[in-house]
Amino acid sequence: MLLDIDNACHIDRHIHRLTVAQCQNISKAAAKLFISQPAVSNSIKKLESSLGCQLFVRSSRGVTLTEEGCLLYEHVKTAIDTLALGEKKVRHAAGLGVGHLKIGVSSTLCRYVLLGYLKEFTRQYPHVSISITCLSTNETLHLLQEDQLDIGLVGLGTYELAHTLAFDRMMEIQDVFAASEQYLYHLQQRGIARDAVLANCSLMMLDKHNISRQFIDEYLQKNKISVQECIEASSMDLLIEFAKISLGVACVIRQFVEPELAAGTLVELPLPAPIQKRSVGFVYKSQRNASRSMKQFIDFYSAASSCSLV
Repeated sequence: MLLDIDNACHIDRHIHRLTVAQCQNISKAAAKLFISQPAVSNSIKKLESSLGCQLFVRSSRGVTLTEEGCLLYEHVKTAIDTLALGEKKVRHAAGLGVGHLKIGVSSTLCRYVLLGYLKEFTRQYPHVSISITCLSTNETLHLLQEDQLDIGLVGLGTYELAHTLAFDRMMEIQDVFAASEQYLYHLQQRGIARDAVLANCSLMMLDKHNISRQFIDEYLQKNKISVQECIEASSMDLLIEFAKISLGVACVIRQFVEPELAAGTLVELPLPAPIQKRSVGFVYKSQRNASRSMKQFIDFYSAASSCSLV
């Protein structure tokens, strides 16, 4: 702390010397700096003493720079001009709302949920640059704890969040099992009724590192449903496409396949017990000092959610 104070005092002396050099008069410099003339003179003397050379030649008509003073003047003036330019750019950026936001989200939630928010947010805040990293929920939560992300969009079931993380719920989602009529017809030809499809089909799910998969595995285990064959995919979009070409039964989110269900391209299967609904929301580190861009985004999606933007 003492070093910071010493540096601040040293900078003040350079500012005093620069102002004296520009005014070529100590009294005028003191008036411009809103300090006393003795204070300016004392500041110059201390600077000259620390440098071990004379910076000004004093006369009845004012002061002029020595050769050493001219050399230092150019460097100090450049530094002060650079600081002034920096301040100008900061003020300009603040006026425009320039900022950066790092978001972690799964590819599924990015497509079906996040894009709806970002479309309007970027219109309102065009100078906030946004970095989106597609990650599993587990990866997103880990990077949030490591302060490598500002905010994440995740879907939770029975998962317990760390106490350092805040969760803003945006919507509820419902996991379902769906297949094409053609696939179900082929199973029917083999004598498999629809209420027995899950135990006799090619079941398509996300990989085991995904929280959504872990949630469904718990459901299957709880209801004593054994899986004969499992096909894993890295994204729900792939699961949906696989189901549409009759590759098997896909575990998907009802809200994201409503067009296919309405058109009859996919059929939702009956279940022995309902699957518990899950919450989708934005999660962030509650103990972290939020940037202005993050505060703007939180305020935005909170207002948008209340107005049912997505």
